[in-house]
Amino acid sequence: MARAEDTQLIDSFKEFYSDYYRSEIAELAQQYPKEQKSLVIDWGDLYTFDADIADDLRQKPRQLLQYAEEALRLYDLPVNVSLGQAHVRVTGLPETTDISEIRADQRGNLLTIRGSVRRISDVRPKITTAAFECQRCGTLTRIPQDRTAGDSNFQEPHECQGCERQGPFQINYDQSEFIDSQKLEVQNSVGGLQDTDPERISVIIEDDETGKTSLGDRLRITGILKLEQLGSNSNPSAHFDSYLKGLTVEPDGRDFSHIEITDTEKEEIDEFSNQQDLYDKMVDSIAPTIYDYETEKLALVLQLFGGVPKEQPDGTYIRGNIHTLVVSDVDSMVDRLLECVANCSPRAVKASGSETSGTGLTTTAYTSSSSGGDSPWTIGAGPLIEADNGHALITNAEDLGTEAESSLETVLREQFVDASKATESVSLSANTSVFLGSSPDTGRFDRYQPLIEQIGLSPNVATSLDLVFPIADKPEEGSVEASANHRLQSNYAGELDTHLTKKDSSNYTQNQVEEASKDIIPPVEPELLRKYVAYARRNCFPVLTAEARTMIEDCYTELRLEGSSEEAPVPISKQDLETLVRLSEASARVRLSDSVEEDDAKRAIKIFQHYVQQMGLTPKTNELERDILEAEERNGLDDQKECILNIVSDIESNHDKGAPQEVVLERAEKEGMEASTAHHTIERLKVLGEVYEPAENHLRTT
Repeated sequence: MARAEDTQLIDSFKEFYSDYYRSEIAELAQQYPKEQKSLVIDWGDLYTFDADIADDLRQKPRQLLQYAEEALRLYDLPVNVSLGQAHVRVTGLPETTDISEIRADQRGNLLTIRGSVRRISDVRPKITTAAFECQRCGTLTRIPQDRTAGDSNFQEPHECQGCERQGPFQINYDQSEFIDSQKLEVQNSVGGLQDTDPERISVIIEDDETGKTSLGDRLRITGILKLEQLGSNSNPSAHFDSYLKGLTVEPDGRDFSHIEITDTEKEEIDEFSNQQDLYDKMVDSIAPTIYDYETEKLALVLQLFGGVPKEQPDGTYIRGNIHTLVVSDVDSMVDRLLECVANCSPRAVKASGSETSGTGLTTTAYTSSSSGGDSPWTIGAGPLIEADNGHALITNAEDLGTEAESSLETVLREQFVDASKATESVSLSANTSVFLGSSPDTGRFDRYQPLIEQIGLSPNVATSLDLVFPIADKPEEGSVEASANHRLQSNYAGELDTHLTKKDSSNYTQNQVEEASKDIIPPVEPELLRKYVAYARRNCFPVLTAEARTMIEDCYTELRLEGSSEEAPVPISKQDLETLVRLSEASARVRLSDSVEEDDAKRAIKIFQHYVQQMGLTPKTNELERDILEAEERNGLDDQKECILNIVSDIESNHDKGAPQEVVLERAEKEGMEASTAHHTIERLKVLGEVYEPAENHLRTT
């Protein structure tokens, strides 16, 4: 570009500043360099001023920014200040580029990406201009360390500018120029379920943009796309990695504010919140292909909305997030519920206990380097950090190790994590609602053991949860046929839809598909429910009315006092009072209300009492329904097991298929064992693997 054109562009930027940014530059001059070092311009303003320059800035940002910064240095300032090292940063590009859609032909372009911070390095000094001192004559030769072209080599002078010899040289650090530098790894995160392996890109930020970012932060970053060659100097690769030279880093909204809700959608949400059967429709929108379990589904609805976080006058923090564990021996039940919660959450991150070790749920230390710079990673975010201000969904919780459980317990209780970084300790936000899914240790529930002993979680983790729901594969009269019919109808609807969409000519109609699907189509579509939840969580902060408060207090007091005797276990702890409050607040949020009414408290109490009963505690008597496990009965279990094993062993050799279960039960009854006890003992032995069924209703010892 000719020199005259350079001058013309610089003059254009000076005119642009005068028209649009006079006050901002005056403020920069007053605060430069300690408090402020950059002028941030909006691309839309530049486009209004001169569309051609604005378009060139997107295509040739490196060149245009040099002109923009030169214009800033030459600008007539109201104070006697030099802005020689000030930056011009750009925001407000008309569209964002998905990280997964970044391509090689965009290299050198100005892009805006959105995502969450997965890894982050320490802020480190980076040399921008190295002053090399000749050890023969003392002449200083200054070499810019410009790595914008992807060259990762440190540039040294070929010869001394004084004596013209080839060194030796030594860096004079006092005469060299340095700048702060930091590397981020940013991954796609646009709401809903976080991919298990989302697309990522490294981002290099410098100077006054460093040191402002934490793990899990959702950011909007505008920068220049760069390429860096893979391999080594001695063995270069034909492949390159892309990275972003970050210019402007902005928060992209937390507390669900990244979810965009149109005015039309707000009207739809408001209208829906006033429906008489609101809660029924919400429940029917949670895993509609799963029959029954309305109370558990209602609890998950309330977990999505959450209670109100509070900081008390003494500084004590009370979380608003609700934590739930679902334990099931029904194949795929937990996964189906979890997927539904993920689809309806504005921000969800999924992890598996079987694939997580150590502190991996919260943080991970990294030492390897990658593209876009040579700063090693110091710390990375685990799923509980990534899910900050969202929902963490952890399957196979029974497989979590001791260290992972300890990390989980801290997040459940404190909602933050202390992580070590070199000699320092940093506090990372993990303000997340946790949904745990697990199976019983043996794969099936054992009614002879307390539930807490079957889920494979430590008591500390279990007592940090608000709700625990066991879902057993236990046929109940009247429900088996209805459940089968519901599942078959769901399957039939899927068959019709597949036939209609896959066949060139189908004899089924869309009306038939819709009729078959009417009981499994969610009344609130997941996309709208995501926005509904986001809207409620960022706009509704309900307060207990006197009536709701009295109702919760009476419930808690009654249940608490019923367990006050020394002999009786205490089913209700002090933290359960907060659970009742959180559930009540969440119920009010479903209505988009700022008041917790009596009906909200009733709804919370109903869920809580269901949880208590499912866990084996009868609220009215404070007695364990699993009293069969009390000491005197547990002492008799070995005798019962031995009796059944002896009977099976005695009979099995007389029958080709093993001991007929009918005969075993008859013998047990003759020996004084009740039929129900004998039956449950057989089931227990099957679970333990001490007997098996070689044929239906026949038993053999192992």
